[in-house]
Amino acid sequence: MDVIEDPALQDPAIQDPALEVLGRVFGYDAFRGPQREVVDHVVAGGDALVLMPTGGGKSLCYQVPALLRDGVGVVISPLIALMQDQVDTLRTLGVRAGFLNSSQDRAERRAVEEAFLAEELDLLYVAPESLGGGASPTARLLERGRIALFAIDEAHCVAQWGHDFRPDYLALSMLHERWPDVPRIALTATATRATHTEISTRLQLDDALHVVAGFDRPNIQYRIAPKNEPRKQLLDLLRTEHPGDAGIVYCLSRASVEKTAEFLVGQGIAALPYHAGLDQRTRATHQSRFLREDGLVMVATIAFGMGIDKPDVRFVAHLDLPKSVEGYYQETGRAGRDGLPSTAWLAYGLADVVQQRKMIDSSEGDAAHRRVLSAQLDAMLALCETVECRRVRLLAHFGQESSPCGNCDTCLNPPESWDATVPAQMLLSTVLRLQRERGQSFGAGQSIDILLGRRTDKVAQHSHDELTVFGIGTDLTEGQWRGVVRQLLAQGLLAVQGEYGTLALNEASGPVLRREREVLMRREPDRPVRAARARGGKAAAPELPASAAGAFERLRAWRAVTAKEQGVPAYVVFHDATLRQIATEEPATLAALGTIGGVGATKLEKFGDQVLAALHG
Repeated sequence: MDVIEDPALQDPAIQDPALEVLGRVFGYDAFRGPQREVVDHVVAGGDALVLMPTGGGKSLCYQVPALLRDGVGVVISPLIALMQDQVDTLRTLGVRAGFLNSSQDRAERRAVEEAFLAEELDLLYVAPESLGGGASPTARLLERGRIALFAIDEAHCVAQWGHDFRPDYLALSMLHERWPDVPRIALTATATRATHTEISTRLQLDDALHVVAGFDRPNIQYRIAPKNEPRKQLLDLLRTEHPGDAGIVYCLSRASVEKTAEFLVGQGIAALPYHAGLDQRTRATHQSRFLREDGLVMVATIAFGMGIDKPDVRFVAHLDLPKSVEGYYQETGRAGRDGLPSTAWLAYGLADVVQQRKMIDSSEGDAAHRRVLSAQLDAMLALCETVECRRVRLLAHFGQESSPCGNCDTCLNPPESWDATVPAQMLLSTVLRLQRERGQSFGAGQSIDILLGRRTDKVAQHSHDELTVFGIGTDLTEGQWRGVVRQLLAQGLLAVQGEYGTLALNEASGPVLRREREVLMRREPDRPVRAARARGGKAAAPELPASAAGAFERLRAWRAVTAKEQGVPAYVVFHDATLRQIATEEPATLAALGTIGGVGATKLEKFGDQVLAALHG
């Protein structure tokens, strides 16, 4: 007798609840990297600490367990302004999600509270401030419900000397004391070994599963350019490599944000400013527009960006030097979350080094705190000045080894090292003579004018043309001398002092002056790297097959209309990567469409017929 087996019994997903949820809800047929290990551990009731790069799929590590465990998953997130978008994204997938924060009125809050208590939610987002160390109304509400897990997002905020420290995170250790049987999962996209240890200790996760995924983002091309009229350099980047692309431009000051945004708008670039000096309504409007509209450039201080889940950010540019490698990594990681080629570009010059050194010297806090800040800056300067692969240096900072990537500026156009011992001695000697012979201190410009033998008004005023070092440095150009000063400061062989950032010798200067130490420096290549030349095409979007290009644009047009009707960002409907796959594979049926990555059951039911109509229209 023939045995007829139910085909469903042959489907591994039916025997695997986690895989079934991954496919049915999120539209993916397999977990990536360590996701599976984390999901299984948390589903079984274990705690976890997960360090995974931006775009690496951290959210699935708690979203899937929350859907599999009894009760409601509680996500503690510092991103009040983004909770609505996060909830909208989940609801589009068919996940019952809600949030509680200060933006809601009493009726909205009560509706969410009732849904939580009735277990009509799968995920509930709350801010760390709302827990109040366990004595707040939100904490009392949680005690009345059944909690599947606690997910502590952006867990690096617990690190007191980190770049995004939030004091309320320190109180989250009470979760384990108040709810000892509820699993906790803490997640972050960036942490050095020291920060990793601090997170583990402060959140009482020493006995948890610790997962450190690779920090490499191979689709991001890292480039650091000598600063020379940075706004014009930025404009060139946008026009030649990223026309019409969404991106983020980071500036150190509010004034620079405003001026840069105004400059870009004047050049025909759709740009918006964002900084803490703008009123809350303006910030919220600008952030919403950036998330919902295509091709906008956000010019911002570091007040903007944490938790931004916009997948098609094609570039992140820095017009000022970041304070730490951790901050730089997290900020650049907002590019290319969809896995498509993207650019991380930084303009870096002498004034950046002087400014950062001066800020550290005048910073509040004790000597230990200043040493931490100085060490963070030294690591950032080492990344800027390296002649090695940028990616190798970046990953080494997080304790990971790698081979040269072949896709950063130093790999594509290798710089040379040169013996700058003699020029270093000339510059240091000039600073020394100004101090000892004249009791004076100046910025870099005056020392360079003296070395080049320029009889400027200031040189004449102070009779600096009578110094023995006057005119001895004419073998180098002014730009080269500025590079010497910058790299001496970067290597800690020269110091800045006072309100005006004048140059001064330090203990490390002596061995150079006495010819006891060799000084090697980076010589900048003649021509900057361009992504178009490196990849043979525009960095933002590898070309689709000619047959798929028209379909992709039709799908994008449909998505734009649908997103506007739904009142959500376009990527909440579908990511570009999903639309590209649809355009390339041209599914003819709903069943075939359902096999595309990112098309889960709810989206297939909700949008499937419309997608097929747009695809084949």
